[in-house]
Amino acid sequence: MDRPHVIVLFGATGDLARRKLLPGLLRLFEAGLLKDARIVGTSLEEVDTEHFVKLARDACEEFGKGELTEDSWARFSPMLSYVPQSYGPMALAEAVSMAEAELVAELGTIADNIGRLHYVSVPPKAALDVLSQLDEAGLVDRSRIIMEKPFGTDLASSKVLNERVHQVFDESQVFRIDHFLGKEAAQNILAFRFANGLFEPIWNRNFIDHVQIDVPEMLGLEGRAAFYEGTGAYKDMVVTHLMQVLAFMAMEPPTSLAPGPISDEKNKVFRSMRQLDPANVVRGQYDGYRGKNGVAGDSDTETFIALKVEIDNWRWAGVPFFLRTGKKMAEGARIISIAFKEPPLTMFPAGSNAGTHGPDHLTFDLADQSKMSLSFYGKRPGPGMKLEKLSMQFATNETISSSSVLEAYERLIYDAMRGDHTLFTTADGVETLWEKSQPLLDNPPPVRAYSPGSWGPNAIHQLIAPHAWRLPFERSWRASKND
Repeated sequence: MDRPHVIVLFGATGDLARRKLLPGLLRLFEAGLLKDARIVGTSLEEVDTEHFVKLARDACEEFGKGELTEDSWARFSPMLSYVPQSYGPMALAEAVSMAEAELVAELGTIADNIGRLHYVSVPPKAALDVLSQLDEAGLVDRSRIIMEKPFGTDLASSKVLNERVHQVFDESQVFRIDHFLGKEAAQNILAFRFANGLFEPIWNRNFIDHVQIDVPEMLGLEGRAAFYEGTGAYKDMVVTHLMQVLAFMAMEPPTSLAPGPISDEKNKVFRSMRQLDPANVVRGQYDGYRGKNGVAGDSDTETFIALKVEIDNWRWAGVPFFLRTGKKMAEGARIISIAFKEPPLTMFPAGSNAGTHGPDHLTFDLADQSKMSLSFYGKRPGPGMKLEKLSMQFATNETISSSSVLEAYERLIYDAMRGDHTLFTTADGVETLWEKSQPLLDNPPPVRAYSPGSWGPNAIHQLIAPHAWRLPFERSWRASKND
């Protein structure tokens, strides 16, 4: 941390705060990255600080990493306080002022040296009310604000939202969070591409045949169906998470790994994308979705989507990017799979197995403990020319520094406190993506039914033909030596 901070957590009793934010703040504290700070929780719940501290402890015990010790909690819990939203802007301002006064007394500093980080973990419609409340409370100076997706539902609404945000905050103060970019594996894409002379020269249309970004989920929509009914898989996952990962995969080398150059190159990718053609999209809905509370009997909301994205620039022209995500699917995974072009194989004799297992692949697994795999053909030991598919694999948890890996929300909260925009999205990038999405939003193809526990509607195979989906894998990941 470059200075002490007061963190205001809007939606402090909500699901995201319980599962990720409160345990994440505790872990940052235990790691020595959140030393001089106070955390002010606020939400619609009419509770006091004592109740909030108990809620926070329960959340950290249930969702935190490792065992919560009495010593650790005794040092962390005094940082917490709470004020209900119903008490109004002035009560929130007073709570922040008291937290700052504690830091002033403790550190011998002045209030102007204390930063403020507002984390807006509330439904989209409530986000604008939070902006007004912060403005009225006088809590905009010395502050940064983290905003959760969705950033609008189309181009018009995203422009309205950004305009309202900019009436209160300067763009330099705004951090639009996408937790996929906070994952160690996503950042490793940049290191893998730009720090190795072996791969960057072949990272283009001359050597890469196609790319798949595949994020199936086994979970359904328990408790979220009413929210999801007005959103769907595309707005919830693709225009946010998957497109941001695509940008890391496809961007040109930035002039430096600073926030400005990285954002510039990501936005160039978005501007180079062709508008999405509804003919290159498969929408699906799992059987049983329409029977849920809050879901219309004739709902056309997709719980699954697969699409082809085309990037019209010198590096990627002619290379399709296939994106897929959905609920209630056969497996939960977060995979980027790069298929390289196949060489001429006519020299190999019949029966050699050359090319029979598809092209060589480079695969990134975006799990919290990330993995990478490079598959290739090699000669099977013995007489004759028999080939088999082999792979070299790497897992973060096999390195000596694996215990230092921060989870996505932890990393992004820490970056926001330091003012580092590298892994956050920009207003320009968000609006460009909605612009490219407009043909699909205006004319979505009908949803196709699929069975829970499957890989989606059968039409996905026509979408990707003559290629094939990489998931499910034909080979499993090598077991870790730590397992």
